[in-house]
Formats: sequence, structure tokens, C-alpha cells
Amino acid sequence: MKKLFLIFLISMANFLFAGNDQYIKITVAKDGSGDFTSIQKAINSIRDLGPEEALILIKSGTYHEKVVIPSSKHKITLEGENKDNTIITNNDFSGKPDSFNEKITTFNSYTLLVMGDDIKISNITVQNTSCNEGQAVSLHVEGDRFIIKNSIISGCQDTVYSATNHSRQYFENCFIEGTTDFIFGQATVVFKNCTIKSLADSFITAAATEADRKYGFVFFDCTLTAKEGITKVYLGRPWRPYAKTVFINTEMGKHILPEGWNPWKGDKMFPDKEKTAYYAEFGSIGEGGNTSKRVNWSHQLTKKNLKNYTPEKIFDGWNPQHK
Repeated sequence: MKKLFLIFLISMANFLFAGNDQYIKITVAKDGSGDFTSIQKAINSIRDLGPEEALILIKSGTYHEKVVIPSSKHKITLEGENKDNTIITNNDFSGKPDSFNEKITTFNSYTLLVMGDDIKISNITVQNTSCNEGQAVSLHVEGDRFIIKNSIISGCQDTVYSATNHSRQYFENCFIEGTTDFIFGQATVVFKNCTIKSLADSFITAAATEADRKYGFVFFDCTLTAKEGITKVYLGRPWRPYAKTVFINTEMGKHILPEGWNPWKGDKMFPDKEKTAYYAEFGSIGEGGNTSKRVNWSHQLTKKNLKNYTPEKIFDGWNPQHK
């Protein structure tokens, strides 16, 4: 009887702690020393809607791929060996003919598309090498509870597309670079300790937050830098009327214009977006962090306002900082 009881306890313990286990580990290596030489083939091999986290370890190398994590694949972690040497790269752009001689659009110009929920990425570079040819997305995310850490996202126009109204996304210790609107979309996104580099005199963000969302893009403890010679950069402009973007305790270089924000005039469908957009700052520092000449339709948060800017509140109960 005692033996049966012990077996029962062990079984229960395994059941309770199973949620923390990775049920499968796959290695991708260009040199053939892993399970696959292609990241996409590794993803395809994982069971649809698998029981727990699937870990894909990616060895250093340059992977010339257009990678898709479909909605049928969830709880997948892509972990690179080294962010500087583990590179996923492509060069599609809006207007480029695809294999069927149809023109690629912004929305399918991605290098990496994440549609599944609970996807994690770390120690990887995602890049789109197309520049000044049209919109060219590096990372396009539609899934919910997406986390990316210690990674590089490199491109020119439209580098990061944080898509869809229901999606919650978390970027930590990442380097993101681009030219125009290079962080854009409808999702609710937190950027923590990230370096954001402008490669042109243009706009960093282009949020398209929908009216029913309290939060859009929120930057905590980030650093805004620029390529040499870049001197006229806006923090953001509203892609859609209810765009929401907030910078908290961010160091801003001298490339940030004193007015800070741009209303995106000339959009005939949405002519007065500055009346509904919500742009705010708290604790901006650096040569571009002087808020005295910001546009009068932007906001400066108070310490009391900061109580509303916690991961749980921004993400409606989900805290990506907890495992």
C-alpha cells in the first residue's frame, strides 16, 4: 500500500511540475552537427499545439531564411548561441516580385513572422538587409504573450511590426535600428532597457493603437541613439487616430527634435490624429530629453500617473518578467 501511495505522490509531483519542463529540444546548426540545418524545418518538426515548451537551440551562423511560426505552433523558444553571430536574414521589401511574380507588400516582407502564442526569442539577430527600396519588415509579430530578450532587430523602414489588437509583446535588452516608422503597429508592447538607433532623419514609432486599448507602446529605461549626421528625428507619429506611445526614464540623444512628436498631417482618411493620439513622457534625459518645447498636444506624466505603468496593468494581468 505504501508503495502505491509513493507512486501516486511521484506521479502527482510530475504532473504539477510538468509545466516548467521542455518536452523537446532541437538543435539547428549550419554545419550539419545538429538535428536540422534550417530553422524553418526545425519549427515545422514540432508537434502542433504541443503539450509544453519546445526549445530550439540555434548554433552560430547566418541563416538566409524567411521564417514563419504559424498559429498552430505555440510555446516555442528560439535560443541563439550568440546574438552577434546567430543571424536570421532576408531582403524582401514592399513592391518586390515574389516567386509567383506577385508584388510583396509591407505585411509579407518580413524576415521572421510570429503568429503563434507564447513564443520566446533570445540571443538572435533578425535582419532585413533591404534598405531604401520600400517598406521592409525584419520582425512581424501577431501572437500573444511574445517575449524577445538580448537580441538585435535590424532593418531600415518598418523594422519591427508589432501587429494585431490582441497581441501583447515584451522586448528586453534589445537593440533595434531603422529609418522610418521602424517600430509600428496595433499591439500593446513594452520595451525595457532597449537601445533604439535611428539611421535617418525621420520617425521612430508609428503606433496604430485601437480605441479600446489603454496602452500602445511603452518604453522603460531605454536609450535613443542615432547614426552620425542624423539630427532631426521625431519620437513618433500616429499611424492611426488613437495611437498611444509613452517614454519613461529614457535617455534621448540630440537627434530628437525639441517638439518631439509629429501629427502626420496629409492623411486624408484621418486628418486630425493629434486630437485623439496619446503621446507622453516621464523622466526624459539627455540632449533630446528637454520637454519644454514639446508639442502642446503631448503629455508629461506625474509620479502618480506612473502607478498605471506596470507590466501587469499594461498587459492586463500578464507579467513577462515572471517565468
